[in-house]
Amino acid sequence: MDLDETLRELREAAVPAFADAIFVHLDDPLPVGTEQPTASVVLQLHSADRASPTPDGGTSPAPALPEVAERVEPAGGGRLAELLRDGRPAFGDAPGNAPAVAELLAAPADRAGTPPPGHRLIIAPLHGSHHVMGTVVLLRSADRPVFADDDLLVASQLATHTALGVQKAVMYGHEAAVADTLQHTMLPSSLPEPTGVRLASRYLPASKTAQVGGDWYDAIPLPGNRVALIVGDVMGHSMTSAAIMGQLRTIVQTLAGLDLPPDEVLHHLDEQAQRLGSDHIATCLYAIYDPISHRLLMANAGHPPAILLHEDGRAEVLGVPPGAPIGVGGVVFESVEMAAPTGATLVLYTDGLVESRDTDIGSGVESLRLRLQTTAPGLASLEVLCDHVLGTLGPGTRDDDIALLSARFEGFPPDSVGYWYLAPHPMTAGQARRLTRRALRRWGLESLIDPTELMVSEVVTNAVRFASRPLSLRLLRTDVLRCEVTDDSPQVPRMRHADLGDESGRGLFLVNQLALRWGATRLSSGKVVWFEQKIPAK
Repeated sequence: MDLDETLRELREAAVPAFADAIFVHLDDPLPVGTEQPTASVVLQLHSADRASPTPDGGTSPAPALPEVAERVEPAGGGRLAELLRDGRPAFGDAPGNAPAVAELLAAPADRAGTPPPGHRLIIAPLHGSHHVMGTVVLLRSADRPVFADDDLLVASQLATHTALGVQKAVMYGHEAAVADTLQHTMLPSSLPEPTGVRLASRYLPASKTAQVGGDWYDAIPLPGNRVALIVGDVMGHSMTSAAIMGQLRTIVQTLAGLDLPPDEVLHHLDEQAQRLGSDHIATCLYAIYDPISHRLLMANAGHPPAILLHEDGRAEVLGVPPGAPIGVGGVVFESVEMAAPTGATLVLYTDGLVESRDTDIGSGVESLRLRLQTTAPGLASLEVLCDHVLGTLGPGTRDDDIALLSARFEGFPPDSVGYWYLAPHPMTAGQARRLTRRALRRWGLESLIDPTELMVSEVVTNAVRFASRPLSLRLLRTDVLRCEVTDDSPQVPRMRHADLGDESGRGLFLVNQLALRWGATRLSSGKVVWFEQKIPAK
């Protein structure tokens, strides 16, 4: 699967047992697949070897042999082009082959520095399944026997195995590059910056000897300043694994937009994964952090457990039921709620970080916990923490890639939140306006009172029309002023143009004109309508 390794083995097999020197030219660029190249063959010297000094430790140099051309562009009707098309090895001194030798060697055939006379040079074309891959030149010096006719068969075998190895290496390299590009394209190009939590991530591909995997991570903002934190791993190492990873990540993003609890997200993800094929298995850890309530809700589908690093330095492996992997089917997932203390750091990762040929997952998780507990408290930056976690990996090749996502909980200041439950009756809009006015005066945002009151009144009035249970009004002061009105009706409002005689239909039009941005999100228990305004600079 490795081009350099294939050519190294060819050189070791040929020199000095079979020849005193070997020169390998490969087509530049090497053809991939079955499509016929449009340009003519151009040969570039890729590998060369000469017989080393005598095995007894002497220092006498190897017999003088000709130099070889670095780059060759065979003439369309020339002898070298004919030999490449024919595909069979030939002696350099055979009738009519002198021009081909002259093209491959640095000196013309009639000048000094050319190979010794007789059967001392073999040209062996490299033919893949569909293309000319290059050529091998084998030379013997004047102080050893010339090549015999049987040696053409040996040269043919060497060339055949080499050509197939080169073709396989080129195809593997092409597929690995495509899969690697595919995977990196499907990973987040950047992480969001939600209020109340800091995020950092790393992705470390497997060693070059392993194929690309299906590890991924994601962070998705949710209504109410919450954020979903996800890390997953598709079993296997191939382009298919990377493609399935991209599809699962898209499904998770869609499910997150519905604002479902973690166990329901994993349940629907499991259903969708089975539709992609029963042979696709993945693990996934899905968590939702609420910076206002300082709570963490998490569910696990066969994934290694998360580690919570407390502000005092204590590292804790979170006890969330692991469940079965995604794609198994018929599995019940469980969401577990826990405290998310301010200053704590959540570390999510894939099994490549904790599992190896010599270490099982349980031992690897405990080792990671101890490392975090011992060294992480002194690392103030999340970026430094991620680098430190990956920096503790031992030397050697890795059979699996690693995805790492860390989240430091900063929470939301209580004095920047206003939260009220309101009964749905005709006086609710007036009550909401009074509560909004008091909150904005307390925050020193008097200039926003009039437009905010108007928009709150319109959104609350619309909620009262459809709500059957108490609705909630929440004001959040961050870098913007955000208002959220939640009710139990799944009917999401949409903006429409009201006619002159209509008594309603202008509320969302006003919100659209006055707000910096606004939206409506359907929840599992109803919907939330929100809008934001820019806070004036002081």
